[in-house]
Amino acid sequence: MSQRELDAAGIVDPGLRASYERARVLNSQHGKTYYLATLLLPPAKRPFVHALYGFARYADEIVDDLESTLTADQKADALSTWGAAALTDLNRGYSHDPITAAVVDTAHRWQIPLAHFEAFLHSMAMDLTVTEYQTFEDLYEYVYGSAAVIGLQMVPILEPATDDAYRRATDLGVAFQLANFVRDVGEDLDRGRVYLPLTELAEFGVDRAALERRIATPEIKNALRAQISRVRELEEAARPGIAALHPACQPCIEAARVLYCGIVDAVAQIDYEVFDRRASVGLGRRLAVAGPAWRRARVARRRFGGGSTGEPAPGRS
Repeated sequence: MSQRELDAAGIVDPGLRASYERARVLNSQHGKTYYLATLLLPPAKRPFVHALYGFARYADEIVDDLESTLTADQKADALSTWGAAALTDLNRGYSHDPITAAVVDTAHRWQIPLAHFEAFLHSMAMDLTVTEYQTFEDLYEYVYGSAAVIGLQMVPILEPATDDAYRRATDLGVAFQLANFVRDVGEDLDRGRVYLPLTELAEFGVDRAALERRIATPEIKNALRAQISRVRELEEAARPGIAALHPACQPCIEAARVLYCGIVDAVAQIDYEVFDRRASVGLGRRLAVAGPAWRRARVARRRFGGGSTGEPAPGRS
């Protein structure tokens, strides 16, 4: 399947193909829901989305690998060294790095701004020093780089009809990230972090110490409900942006919206017991969403084609 996708995307250079395949494997192993959604895209689009995922995942592994023996300072040095090299390669349009090569090709084909990658790496570095956020405004600096720019990187590949798709993609990326924060309160505490804004928790009588007791009290459940409300507001605001994308790409992003924002439904279904259980969107639900979306995607590709593959970087195929 991956070879067919690479052929469809016009990627013929053996080194680039290997880099794109490595990114695809990272996506399939570590982002199963995300990977399922990418299968709804036209085959020619998939390698570029895999490349963006692979870049993000590799950086995230430097920061959050719990099996790592590196200290926080050593992780910071590793991230800084790799990130600086990646930004240099992105700026010049070519990379020998087995992970970065694919994302450099993707960025230049689709003219993705370097600033998006800089913002992402900034947020990854924040995870090594920032352990809590007082307000949503404080948190937004982090989620812009860790999530919003992922959506902004994706939009050119999905060929929007209007520029408004970029603003809407920012909303959807933040909604996805906040849904993860609601689900992962306990796991984030294991990493020494609280992502839910402390001033907003305080409105419900919750502080960091209460979270660290890891008991889903009525106060904590009410605080989580309030956070879920923000997820829903952002999700709703993002929906017009999906309709602005290339018709063959819309089923993928719509399925991703339902499944990722559906994480908060799963949290509610376990009665907000986020310390004892990990809420998840079950296989049955994923298939129920993916099946109709797959049929819509096939119809859209027959009617509208699969869109372009971008412009290869000079001297590369």
